[in-house]
Amino acid sequence: MAAKRYEQNIIDEVNESLTILKRGGLLLYPTDTVWGIGCDATNAEAVDKIFALKKRAESKSLICLVSDFKMLNQYIENIPEIAYSILKYADQPTTIIYDDPIRIAENLVAEDNTLGIRVVEDGFCKALIKKLGKPLVSTSANISGEKTPMRYPEISQPILEGVDYIVNLQRKHKSTKSSTIIKLKNNGQVEILRK
Repeated sequence: MAAKRYEQNIIDEVNESLTILKRGGLLLYPTDTVWGIGCDATNAEAVDKIFALKKRAESKSLICLVSDFKMLNQYIENIPEIAYSILKYADQPTTIIYDDPIRIAENLVAEDNTLGIRVVEDGFCKALIKKLGKPLVSTSANISGEKTPMRYPEISQPILEGVDYIVNLQRKHKSTKSSTIIKLKNNGQVEILRK
């Protein structure tokens, strides 16, 4: 019975979140790592709102979440073969920085024409992204330069008040760390930026 109720909660939260995202709003939501601030990754105005809320320089890029490899292929033209191996064998959430993203809000793309993307495993995130049919921006739920909150109660008031909707799931969950970040270089080398 409890499992059924939790499943229904996920469905309800996905539907509510979808309404906000389609209107260009901002979400505060639990990811497969830390709590994140998100929006439709193809909506440049929504992305601008995230930069403003976080007081973050636009030169500091954000990452995106996708539901699966099929979606990843829609937004990255040339995925190096090694990326599939890295993701297949990763034992924790892993964000890979890819060259030449396509069909994405321009203000999400870094100055060197790269974008960090993570294929999510989290049930809520995966369901939401699938239903949205587009990548979801994900950035830690803090003002730029402040400590990343590992639990919902650590999120500051300006962030809580600055989003359009707060997902009502996993509020007692504590994250242990952010994702691993890997950059794939054109020469085939792999650089670990954050472990």
